Parts: sequence; structure tokens; C-alpha cells
Amino acid sequence: MASRMIGRRAVVIGAGMGGLAAAGALADHFAQVLVLERDELPSAPMHRSAIPQGRHLHVLLMSGLRALDELFPGFDQDLARSGAVPLKVGLDVRVERLPYDPFPQRDLGYVGYAVSRPTIEYTLRRRVESRKNVKLRQLCRVRELMTSPDGATVTGIRYDDADGSRETLPTDFVIDASGRGALTLALLKSTGRALPEESAIGIDLGYSSCIFDRSGGVPTDWKAVFTFPKAPEDKCGGTLFPIEGDRWILTLVGRLGVVMPDDEESVLAYARGLRTPTIYNVIKDAKRLTDVARYHFPESVLRHFERLENFPRGLLPIGDAICQFNPTWGQGMSVAAQEACLLRRQLESLAGERNPIAELGPAFFAEIPLLLEEPWSVAMQDFVFPQTRGRRPTDFENRLKFGAALNRLAAEDAAVHKLTAEVQNLLKPRSVYRDPALAGRVMAVMAKMQVQS
Repeated sequence: MASRMIGRRAVVIGAGMGGLAAAGALADHFAQVLVLERDELPSAPMHRSAIPQGRHLHVLLMSGLRALDELFPGFDQDLARSGAVPLKVGLDVRVERLPYDPFPQRDLGYVGYAVSRPTIEYTLRRRVESRKNVKLRQLCRVRELMTSPDGATVTGIRYDDADGSRETLPTDFVIDASGRGALTLALLKSTGRALPEESAIGIDLGYSSCIFDRSGGVPTDWKAVFTFPKAPEDKCGGTLFPIEGDRWILTLVGRLGVVMPDDEESVLAYARGLRTPTIYNVIKDAKRLTDVARYHFPESVLRHFERLENFPRGLLPIGDAICQFNPTWGQGMSVAAQEACLLRRQLESLAGERNPIAELGPAFFAEIPLLLEEPWSVAMQDFVFPQTRGRRPTDFENRLKFGAALNRLAAEDAAVHKLTAEVQNLLKPRSVYRDPALAGRVMAVMAKMQVQS
């Protein structure tokens, strides 16, 4: 173990999913890992005020589940023991998206879990707390990142502890998993460094969620459902997923000015107005167990840290600090977990180097664009709505046509369906679609669709 150590103390700012996953990556390479969280950390799966979107549906893609299981072996079984509902990918989720209502359902050979965000986070937090050299401190708000006189290296943090006392703590390495990356951006600005360029996709997304009792009966041919709008004229969609405790979590989605419901009557009316009646037929007679929670998400944002030339050593942003995704696509937690796995691999490869901490940032940022290529490509699908703000790709219309043809091919061919599911779950890169044989088949379908239109 000693030969793998690269520092005495690492600090993680934020005990959300990204911070907890990063702590697991750091634990084998620092004598002490300290996780500081501004919020109170409950002793049971409960919603936290610092996670305002936590009352809405959260999905762990297969890539995210695998990444967390890599960091914390047996994590999937921990979820199962917590009451998470197993879902066979491709079979148990009814996907209603034109021209398919539903898309053909097949068992694609993967099993995921449907579970609430508080239970996912609590389960992960317990695994982090089981590491002897990792400590979590709640009600601690980090105020400042401290640097060397030239601003080139982060050397410590200044934070307010649970008693309100201001503390200064020297560190060898800091992970900024505080959410929006405000501390990292403030440091760059205060040291005269350039801020990272940003790519943004303005979607003005709103969503409303509540939980219903599920014990009164469930459909026999599906466990969860996605109902997508008929873009671009329709801006309303919804999801209904099972979660632990024999409950449903309903999340209704609207964008670009759609007024979201805030009580049971308006929730039922909204569900009744969706493109299909599937969700409404399940919840109309079900008992609502919680109030309706609403949340607004203005835009997806990708920060290009890889383009900065003099990023401070000893600091690394992760998760939402790098990229914030449209939550409809369910990518945030999984991407953060993949980033933590990337961090772990690089820590292992650099452990024998002369100055591994200095090399860690450049190595991490160099691989981030590839890791984010597929999830950001998914986020760009929001440009199908003409009102979406941002720089629409010049080949966007061709992308849409290719995607529609690929979708039709996947409906007809189980092997292609599995491949598209693996890409959507971030298990394989989008580049697999460039395989000459597959691309030729897709182009043939595109030509046929063009004739039919």
C-alpha cells in the first residue's frame, strides 16, 4: 500500500455522488481523505436541502453502476439489499417515442436498478465511511482555496466548521465536487487566470415530481415507462419508475416556458395531457404519498478545462463542476462516477512518478473530452426544439436523420438495439456507429425513409 501513496492528505469538497465517488478513488493513494459537506448528513436515506433536485427521478445508467461497483465492489448488491427494484435493460422499461409506442421490448442482457436518489447516496456514503482513512465532516462550508504565492499550486483550504469557527487546513490535493465549481472558478479569477470556455445548451427545463403508492397493482408488461414528447411542437413528457418501499416516483417534464404542475389536481391534468395515456392510467387511482416538488434547470453547460494552459496544481474539479447535463437524459451521476474511475486509474498509473500530483490534472483533463463525447452528444439532441439556445451543430439535421434511421434499424434488429442501448448507457463510445457495415445499413434505411417521406 505504501508504494501507492502519493500524498498525506486529500480533501474532497462536497459529499454528493461525485464527491463520494472521488473519495473512493483517492482512498488508496492518500494517508487521509477528508470529505467536507456544508449540509447535514442524515443517518438514514432522506432528502437533503443541499440537493434540491433530489426529490426527482434519478437514474444510474449501466456505466454508472459499473463504475461505482469498480470503486466499491458489491455496490450493486448493496442497492439490491436496500430495496432497489431490478430492471432488465430493454425489457422492463417501456419507451414511448414516436414512431414507436412502445419501442420493441427485449432482454438485452443487463440488469440495472430503480431506486431513489436519497437511497443511492446513503448507500454510497456508508461504503465511503467504511474506509478507515476516509472521514466525513458535515456542516462544514469551504470558503476559500489557498495557494502558493504564485497561485500555481493549491496548498490548503479555509472553511467554517459546524460550530461556525473558521479553520485553515493544509492539503496535498483538493477535489472540487461542490456542484457548480464556484470555488474553482473563484480561484482562477483571483489568481489572474483565464476561466474555462463554456459550451451551453439553453433548454429552460422544468420538472415536477411526487411519489405514489405502488401496492395497488402494477402493469404486467413493464416496470417503468418513459413518455417522450412529439418534438418539436410538443414540449411535455413524463416518466414513472418504481423505487424502494413499493412506491412509484413520477417526474413530469416541460421546457421552454411550459408551466409545471404543483398540486395533485394539476399533476393529474398534466399526465392526462401527455402524448399517451400510459402514465395517467397508472396514477389516476393511486394514493399520492408526498407533496409535489418542482425544479428548474436552465441549461446544460460544458466547461472546457482541457483548453487551459496553467491550471493550478493540486486541484481537480469533478462532476457538475465540469459538465451539467439536462437531467432528462439521466447522465449526471453516471458521468461523475466514470470521472472518479478515470481519476483512480490515473492515480494508479502516476503513483510511481516523481511528482504525480503535478501530472494528475493535465492527464485527467486530456481524457475528459473523450469521456464526455457521448453524453454531450445526447445533450445536443435538445436542439430538436427550435427555441433551444446555443450553437446548433452545422450537421444537426443529418444527425437527426441518422439517429431516426438507426432507431428504426434497432427496432428491427436485436443486435443493433443492444448496441444502441450500450451507447446510451455510456458503455461504448458513439464511434461504434462509424463501423462501415453498420453505417451502410443505416444509410440504406435513411434512403428508404427519404423516399417514403
